[in-house]
Amino acid sequence: MSETPTLGIDILESVACSVGLKVNFVVCQLFALLAAIWFRTYLHSSKTSPFIRHVVATLLGLYLALFCFGWYALHFVIQSGISYYIMIIIGIENMHKYCFVFALGYLTVCQITRVYIFDYGQYSADFSGPMMIITQKITSLAFEIHDGMFRKNEDLTPSQRCLAVRRMPSLLEYLSYNCNFMGILAGPLCSYKDYITFIEGRSYQLQQSEANGKEDTKYEQTDPSPNIAVAQKLLICGLSLLFHMTITKTLPVEYNIDDNFRATASWPVRVFYLYMSLMAARPKYYFAWTLADAINNAAGFGFRGYDKNGVTHWDLVSNLRIQQIEVCKMLVIFYLVCYERATFSPTIQTFILSAIWHGVYPGYYLTFLTGILMTLAARAIRNNIRHYFVESPTVKLCYDIVTWMATQVAISYTVVPFVLLSVKPSFTFYSSCYFCLHIASVLVLLVFPLKRTQKGSKKHESIQSMWSKKLEEENVLQKNSYSTTNNSFSQKQEITCRYQALKQ
Repeated sequence: MSETPTLGIDILESVACSVGLKVNFVVCQLFALLAAIWFRTYLHSSKTSPFIRHVVATLLGLYLALFCFGWYALHFVIQSGISYYIMIIIGIENMHKYCFVFALGYLTVCQITRVYIFDYGQYSADFSGPMMIITQKITSLAFEIHDGMFRKNEDLTPSQRCLAVRRMPSLLEYLSYNCNFMGILAGPLCSYKDYITFIEGRSYQLQQSEANGKEDTKYEQTDPSPNIAVAQKLLICGLSLLFHMTITKTLPVEYNIDDNFRATASWPVRVFYLYMSLMAARPKYYFAWTLADAINNAAGFGFRGYDKNGVTHWDLVSNLRIQQIEVCKMLVIFYLVCYERATFSPTIQTFILSAIWHGVYPGYYLTFLTGILMTLAARAIRNNIRHYFVESPTVKLCYDIVTWMATQVAISYTVVPFVLLSVKPSFTFYSSCYFCLHIASVLVLLVFPLKRTQKGSKKHESIQSMWSKKLEEENVLQKNSYSTTNNSFSQKQEITCRYQALKQ
């Protein structure tokens, strides 16, 4: 009898801690937004040395982490410090492997202790969120240094070549990259070269094409203002927060496994509620990630270039693109990850690594293992069927509508365990659906080859050319984008090779 009040008090304390953490997060991010404006105004690269900018960005980041997570924030410094030590003592030949194993292993140990030693499912003191971003940065930078200082240039892919780092960063630069106040709490992940270029504030120059086609007219250009981009993203944050506070609670994902709902609701109603409940669960992530994007832009970080109309684009660094998520017709867009370094079965390796990186809840693994099936099946269907539906605009429109609906249902079906976390409710949901999409995916893989047919390959080439035309429109940003004084050609080349990598 005495255990019940104690259990109730423990639950209330966990809930209070979780709510307090969310409040701390929002307060810290709003403070970071103000600090970003101050940083861009008073510590602009034209007024302040890179050393001061690195020191201030790092100290502010660690202060925010300490305020939000208490002494758990020491994990950020410990993980970064040991990783830097590994890079120094191991050497450029193998450091990327050791850094990857250590960073991911340290993250996993922290996630295990948080989940199974502290509060399972309560997200109290969830310091592993920032550690996930830091782990990405540690690993990606180690590979970029290995690419730039050890591997031959001709052995690199276009994207690896343009992101390669040619010198070892100092400890201050390393800590600033990992723990700066703009991205320590919610990202986004950015390349080391982009971050250092921003901190050092290399003079921007605008290249104008003359009538003869030569780009030899250069003059210094003041930094473009991020105010409009920041205002737009803050508006999205406000709408996302409003949606989360008013709609999300009325459409709980857990209701999908409610016994009465499963017994009385028809299949169309269940599918519709599944989609709506998962869509309603996303705005809180949209709020956090878009606010993080706005913070980076407010500090002057994230400018990618001008379009043909002279409109600035502030999406060089970005956590997400909401429109692509909500209207995507392919799972490959939803699960957009870089897997070019995988030695075999890159899709499978990428999804398994994603599950490990996200944490140790069983629901994560169920989601990503299901995601492997869904992605492979979607790829097989697209490679073998799509070319029959692209001749007529009307038929293609119908095909796009059907694939959008199928993709949204598949995404919702796949990510339910990600929200439910545990094995029992996840299997309750899947069993109530008779594992229908799992079975359908296996049947698709048995019937259709993963590689496209010869006819499909020819059609795919024409589709790729259409996609390339769209990318060429985006390349206008390259022609009008800023390049640095000392490295104008190489930075422009980097933009080009990133688009080439996207085409691949």
